Amino acid sequence: MLIIERGPAAMLSGYWSPPSGRIEPGETQADAVVREMREELGLAVRPVAKVWECRTDDGGYRLHWWTVEEDGGALTLDADEVSAAKWVTAAEFLDLDPTFDGERNFFRDVLPTLG
Repeated sequence: MLIIERGPAAMLSGYWSPPSGRIEPGETQADAVVREMREELGLAVRPVAKVWECRTDDGGYRLHWWTVEEDGGALTLDADEVSAAKWVTAAEFLDLDPTFDGERNFFRDVLPTLG
């Protein structure tokens, strides 16, 4: 799974997590996935399926987890939002620090069931 280290302008900079962002007015969840991947990582993607949802660790937001297929572009990080990006297995993610507890639940309990 592709994960990022949150950049200096992102909330909770330095945390490792999957790419994320907020849904803008008038957007669907799928639209937001496409836009956020393009803006933060320079990647074109096609949303495949929503696979999970959970609250953020502080309970302030609901996260909607989607799988995507790459549809072009080159990995180009928005330096304000993303300090680094890398592909990891579930086990590799669980060894990283700092991460969010809710995301650890995804990598431990949900990702292995997706096949």
